[in-house]
Amino acid sequence: MKISVCIPVYNGALTIARLVDEVEKQLKEYDLEVMLVNDGSPDNSEEVCEQISQKKPYVKFISLRKNFGENNAVMCALNFATGDYVAIIDDDFQNPPSEIVKLIHAAIAKDYDVVYAKYASKKHHWFRNIGSRFHNAMADMLLDKPRGLYLSTFKLIKREVVSEIVRYQGPSPFIDGLILRVTNHLGSVQVEHRDRAEGTSNYTLGKLVEIWLNMFINFSIKPLRAMMFLGFFFSIVGFLASIYFVIEKLFLNPDMPVGFATLIITILILSGIQLIFIGLLGEYVGKHYLQTNGTPQWVIKHKSFDE
Repeated sequence: MKISVCIPVYNGALTIARLVDEVEKQLKEYDLEVMLVNDGSPDNSEEVCEQISQKKPYVKFISLRKNFGENNAVMCALNFATGDYVAIIDDDFQNPPSEIVKLIHAAIAKDYDVVYAKYASKKHHWFRNIGSRFHNAMADMLLDKPRGLYLSTFKLIKREVVSEIVRYQGPSPFIDGLILRVTNHLGSVQVEHRDRAEGTSNYTLGKLVEIWLNMFINFSIKPLRAMMFLGFFFSIVGFLASIYFVIEKLFLNPDMPVGFATLIITILILSGIQLIFIGLLGEYVGKHYLQTNGTPQWVIKHKSFDE
C-alpha cells in the first residue's frame, strides 16, 4: 500500500527535516511518498525542503511563488500525490507522525473514505481554540457536517475521494467543504496533540475570518437564505407595528407625539441589515468574478520532480 503524506510548509525551516525523518521512521512498512509544498515562506524553508528532496528519493518538493494559504497549498499537494491514501499533516510537530498509523488502521478496518483526527486535549492557543469551535459550529449549520465530527487539519483521505477533490478549480478551495460534498462515509480517531516544537501559530484573526468567509460563501447558499428570512421577519414586524401605531394614534392616544428616536433607530437597524445583505451579495459576486477571471489556486515556482 502506498501512503502519501502532504505537508504544507510555512516558516517551517526549523522543524520540517525532523518531521520528515519521523514520518519515514513511523511509516517504514508502507510504500511512502512525502509531498512538501512551500507556501511562500519568508524564511529559508525553500532551501531546507530542496535539500531534503535531494537526499530522500521518496520526497517530492514544490515551491509556490507566493503565499496562497494553507488550503491552496494542500490542494497543490493533492494534485501531485499518488498514494492509495493521502495523509495531511501540519509542519509544526503538534501532530506526531506516529498517529498517522492510527488513521490508516481506522480507514482500512471500517473502509472510511476520510478519517479525521480528534483531540482529548488541544495544545493550540486559546484564541485558535475559540476559532476552531466557531468554525465547527458554522460547518454544522452551513455544510451539513455530522454532529460531533471535528474538522481537523490532520486527516487521511482515500485515493478515490482525492481524485474528486482535485477536480475543483476555484481560486479559494476549502478542503473540508470539498470532502463533505463528495462523501459522508467519515470517521474520526482520537490522537495525541502536542505543543508547537518551534515558533508561534501563523493563524491571525484576519486569516481565520478569511477561512470562515470562504466556507460561508464558496460552499453554501444558506447565508443568502438566512438573509432572506431575516428580511421577511423584519417586513412582518414592520407591518404589524404600523397597524399598531395607526390604531393607537386613531383610537387609543390621539395626542401621541411622533417618535423621532424610534424613527432613527428603525432606520439604523434596517439600513444596517440592508448593507449586510448587499455586502453578502458582493462576496458571492466577487468570488464568482475571481473564478471566471481565471484566478489560480496556486502557481508553482519550482518542483523537484518530473510528472
